[in-house]
Amino acid sequence: MGVLPGNVHGSERVIRDMLAAAGVEIGGAGPLAIQVHHARFYDRVLSQGAFGLAESYMDGWWDCIELDQVICRILEADLISQVRRDWRTAAAWVRAQALNLQSVARAAQVAHAHYDLGNEFFAAMLGRTMSYSCAYWPRAGSLDEAQDHKLDLICRKLDLGPSDHVLDIGCGWGGFARWAAERVGARVTGVTVSAPQAALARARCQGLPVEIHVADYRSPEMVRAGPFTKIVSIGMFEHVGSKNYRIFLQIAHDAMGPDGVMLLHTIGRSGWCEPSDAWVDRYLFPNGMLPAMAEISDAAARLFVIEDWHNFGADYDRTLMAWHANYEFALARNDPAIPGSERFRRMWRYYLLSFAGNFRARIRMQLWQVVLASRGVRPGYRSVR
Repeated sequence: MGVLPGNVHGSERVIRDMLAAAGVEIGGAGPLAIQVHHARFYDRVLSQGAFGLAESYMDGWWDCIELDQVICRILEADLISQVRRDWRTAAAWVRAQALNLQSVARAAQVAHAHYDLGNEFFAAMLGRTMSYSCAYWPRAGSLDEAQDHKLDLICRKLDLGPSDHVLDIGCGWGGFARWAAERVGARVTGVTVSAPQAALARARCQGLPVEIHVADYRSPEMVRAGPFTKIVSIGMFEHVGSKNYRIFLQIAHDAMGPDGVMLLHTIGRSGWCEPSDAWVDRYLFPNGMLPAMAEISDAAARLFVIEDWHNFGADYDRTLMAWHANYEFALARNDPAIPGSERFRRMWRYYLLSFAGNFRARIRMQLWQVVLASRGVRPGYRSVR
């Protein structure tokens, strides 16, 4: 690497010591060793924290064999809080407090930036079910089987039957809608802000009692399609934002009859964790925000009885690693569905593996399924696992 300029020697010493405390070395031969390719890596991470660590990986400044495990160890050792907060993170937090970043006018931004990357791209990563949310692994041997078990679990939690009309808020590529219509005989109305998602969802649900609309959840046409006996939202609440949690649940409440039941499947944050991440906001999910438990319960107050709260965040680790395996297999076979930019490919790899490390650490990010009932389930709700 030669003579390092400026004060990088001091930064290198600090970063090396911090990583060593987490059992991660720089320049070693083991799977947890970080190989640094750029002298300014240390300054960048010390001054920018998690944002600098992620972006410098995108730029090819460092590599390691087990990136997921390195991120897990960094979180377990609480190293993120030991570096200076980057101005980007602070600015993102202030911006989220001051503005409604998830307004109707901004709702489609995440679709254009992320979900519209191409149906073929996501098919290569997600597998047969095209389910872009945490699978359920206790008795599953493969990703497809675990996603099937997740969809079945949701139907059983809702006690779904042929007489039900279900609203699927954030229906994605129609995985749940297809399952509920085919396996249970329910009628499903799905909404998504992504036109390419909707097109594939309609094709996958052809011939079934399923309607798919390109619309925001606040669109009047969504409520007019009801009333609904059941509502499900799987992996969409992360895009709603704290300024809209009450509105979201009020709309869901008003769209159902008096005995309606809703299942909310969402990533959540531990109370002390930042609601948004500056790197994730810039490169992956614009305007995203992870809810805290208290925010969901406060938003549901006087609208719903919370009947069940199921945390299986550890299963997201295995789900993300399965997606990563599919992604790397697609890269190895030069799948044309994967965008060609090396920086994009490294960004996506970091996304999948760093999120796996986050869920493995079990500290900052959780996965919740919450069952909410308009008047409470009578004579009583029995938890399904």
